Amino acid sequence: MTLIVKNAKFIASNTNVGKCPADGKPEYAFIGRSNVGKSSLINALTLQKGLAKTSSTPGKTVCINHFLVNDSWYIVDLPGYGYAKCSKEGREKIRKVIEGYILQREEMTLLFVLIDCRHTPQKVDMEFMEWLGENGIPFAIIFTKADKLGKEKLAGNIKNYKKELLKSWEELPPIYVTSSEDNRGREELLDYISEINKSLDNNI
Repeated sequence: MTLIVKNAKFIASNTNVGKCPADGKPEYAFIGRSNVGKSSLINALTLQKGLAKTSSTPGKTVCINHFLVNDSWYIVDLPGYGYAKCSKEGREKIRKVIEGYILQREEMTLLFVLIDCRHTPQKVDMEFMEWLGENGIPFAIIFTKADKLGKEKLAGNIKNYKKELLKSWEELPPIYVTSSEDNRGREELLDYISEINKSLDNNI
């Protein structure tokens, strides 16, 4: 049975991982290149249009944003990476915030890496996932904007990504295909989070 989102609310926005909520609840962090559709996906998952603010200026978000779902777990919206027009100083600031959270945050249960399904494998995404592997960070891939492509083109693009990933990975991480326009993949994603939450409860 699909996880029902009864409520979701904004809790905190920080650039310092040490100031993130201290209640120990599991956190599912979302990250991707700027303009990948991260805020739209978070809003679609929670069925709240204005929960995560979409910025018209890529590279503007430099905060770790926490949203509490069903009073029991968090969606964490991380800054987008790989925005070329951002200053060197700005990129460095974002990198520190991202790495600080990913490497230090014990409550992070899983990281979702968002990829725009319309593009061929991008160097910045591949390097980022390589870095996650080197640091032993558990992650899953979410292909976004699936409504923008026809069935065959979508399948072909995802196949290309898998092929590229298998050049350096022995096995693929979990992969989800979503669209915040038609809610494609929403139930599967929530089911996956629900399963992990149940397994965490069972281990307590």
